[in-house]
Amino acid sequence: MEILIKPLVTEKLTDLTEKLNRYGFVVDRRANKEEIKKAVEEMYGVSVAAVNTMVYGGKKKVRYTKSGILAGKTSAYKKAIITLKDGDTIDFYSNI
Repeated sequence: MEILIKPLVTEKLTDLTEKLNRYGFVVDRRANKEEIKKAVEEMYGVSVAAVNTMVYGGKKKVRYTKSGILAGKTSAYKKAIITLKDGDTIDFYSNI
């Protein structure tokens, strides 16, 4: 099971990273906090102080177009906010 799907790089999370040393990831919905902590520590070589998770349900979306009404739904996902111990950082842009 691939636990870490992708890092979240948004304006709000970038602000949290600069102030509180917190990082966000989209994770597998079946993963628990201990598995997420272990995956981050192995992948980035850092020490994790805390893990907070939240599950987002999919939203219904409707578009009105020339050809008619298009209805759909966005996918649901689980987000994890990782707090690192002082002195540790993660550089998402080092592989570019």
